[in-house]
Amino acid sequence: MAGQSILILQSHPSGFCKVLVKAFESHGVACTIINFSLSDWYFRVGTGAQNYWASLKNWRRKLEQLIDENGITDILYYADRRPYHRIAHSVAMERNINAYACEFGYMRPDWITLERGGMGVFSHFPNDLKIIKSAALNLPQLEPSQHFPHAFLQEATNEIICNLIPVFFPYLFPLYQRDRYYHPFRDYFSYIPRLMRQKRLGREAEKIVETLAKGWVGYFVVPLQMQGDYQIRHHSHYGNLSTFVREVIGSFVANAPTGDKLVFKRHPFDNNVENWPQIIGTIAAEFKCADRTIVIDGGDLSSLLKHSRGCVLVNSTVGMEALKNGIPVKALGCAIYDIAGLTDQRPLDDFWQEPLQPDADLFQDLEKLMGHTIQVQGSFFNPEGRELAAQEFVNRMTQGTVNGHGAFVGTPPRLAQAKAAGVPIPSDCYWSDK
Repeated sequence: MAGQSILILQSHPSGFCKVLVKAFESHGVACTIINFSLSDWYFRVGTGAQNYWASLKNWRRKLEQLIDENGITDILYYADRRPYHRIAHSVAMERNINAYACEFGYMRPDWITLERGGMGVFSHFPNDLKIIKSAALNLPQLEPSQHFPHAFLQEATNEIICNLIPVFFPYLFPLYQRDRYYHPFRDYFSYIPRLMRQKRLGREAEKIVETLAKGWVGYFVVPLQMQGDYQIRHHSHYGNLSTFVREVIGSFVANAPTGDKLVFKRHPFDNNVENWPQIIGTIAAEFKCADRTIVIDGGDLSSLLKHSRGCVLVNSTVGMEALKNGIPVKALGCAIYDIAGLTDQRPLDDFWQEPLQPDADLFQDLEKLMGHTIQVQGSFFNPEGRELAAQEFVNRMTQGTVNGHGAFVGTPPRLAQAKAAGVPIPSDCYWSDK
């Protein structure tokens, strides 16, 4: 696009933004980068980023000024539910400016999400199987996924730096408004006891998964997400995951075959603030099904899913892996893959006896359409993956093909159902009164 000028707000805590800015500028695209916190500054030194020192309350006015002064045509940010980004999305919609959200990919690993307009509840990606099949019909098959490994230590270090340096040096950006569910000290220090037991817990989990794989009992998998995740806070009606756990266990006890078991798998990055084994054990005891409930911390997810009768979750990307392997899925939150023909659309109580199998052809069409329109091969951490993803970001954003090929629905197609289900829509969200 001639005269394209991109405003980059908060980005992933890694070197990806630096690579992306170079890629845009090498194609003659002007970039204006804004730092809101010390962590933004730390990961983007050398990009020419400007510091925003004022309050969140004054951000809209400053944003309008930036758009006018720099002729902004596009806005890009990581994690679209952050307060500064919600305001940016509203302003972009009002001024007919493209707003793009990026995040870890729906198709994991080694993919990054790049969507126009929003994600989750606010995704414009179609949820109608006819639209998906029609849009995917003439698209080429996706190339085999490339792999971009990185060390866990690298990811953990970046995450800790991102969240702790604003705490240690708050006076450098004193008005910055964090949106973390937990204070970073509680977040990280709570994880230490779990980390110390990780090897033992992993071995125990592997033994359980191996036993379940023998097929002696039927079981359902419940992958837990992180309590502080935006997927829970903004894309589901569960204020706390314990409510979800209670709903699942209650329905399971009342409706599942008596010999089946329920296997809860902790999220690998769960901070251990919530003692899930204890919480789940207490709820299971209330429903008198402690002997049918298992909690594991580790183990091979693919094997666990492969031998299960089905998967019940809020909206985790584990659902994509389950569907890819032909495992029935029941999603209780807003998930991009929660589509008739793929996931079980019946009430949870009806899922346990005869879970509906996903349509394999529809899933292939979904993956194909996603891969060509809202998923980008690459990595935030791996150098080769960064370069590949950055180039594809530039290609799609300059050519206007993000959510292209019919993969954009004007009003987010999941919005009405989310509102009806009680998903909280913040008042500063453009779609709150639509």
